[in-house]
Amino acid sequence: MLSDGFRNFLYEIGAKLAGFADMSGVPGCSYPRAASVALAVPRHILREIADGPTKSYYYMYAELNNGLNRIITSAAEYLRARGYAAEPVTTDAVKKKNEFETELPHKTAAARAGLGWIGKSCLLVTPEYGSAVRLSTLLTDAPLDCAAPLSPRCGLCTSCVDACPAHALSGKLWSPGTPRDAIVNPQKCFDKQRELMKARTGIDIDLCGKCFAVCPYTRRYLELA
Repeated sequence: MLSDGFRNFLYEIGAKLAGFADMSGVPGCSYPRAASVALAVPRHILREIADGPTKSYYYMYAELNNGLNRIITSAAEYLRARGYAAEPVTTDAVKKKNEFETELPHKTAAARAGLGWIGKSCLLVTPEYGSAVRLSTLLTDAPLDCAAPLSPRCGLCTSCVDACPAHALSGKLWSPGTPRDAIVNPQKCFDKQRELMKARTGIDIDLCGKCFAVCPYTRRYLELA
């Protein structure tokens, strides 16, 4: 079976989570399916960023992105060798719609692939790692067995909303069709991330992580160590 063999391959080359999504009807996507993969943020980084972003988080962020690029590039070669079209959405291939939005967010494919759900943080929340993941996407026409999306499991929890230093989260629970701006104010989030990162590390970039560090699902992953 193509799907089983491909999924096993993704795990063998380093993916921590992998799933396949039906992408029909997704704006900006010209492929019928996608493979979504995730790498987990290491636990020691999560412990560090509880109080704010750090230099080690910044360097790990880049390391995870490089790892994801390697995985989905190898995955594309795997499918192409079997006669299928495959387009890896590596970090240099991401197309931006505007300053705060990409044409095809990785979390869209991940949610459709059943890796998790969109939380009140406006991030993907996975049962295994919470939101402590980095994501990437491989678009394809391969006849993969697609998963069903997971229903949100945030319930009445507002941990991420309460922890946001920018007060950028509304607390609204996502559902299909919910505009992103109904959940998060991206300008407030961006400005506060830059402010915190610059003050704590001297690096002028937008990184924070406090919302996903306090997520109960992230905390569960952290406590399993």
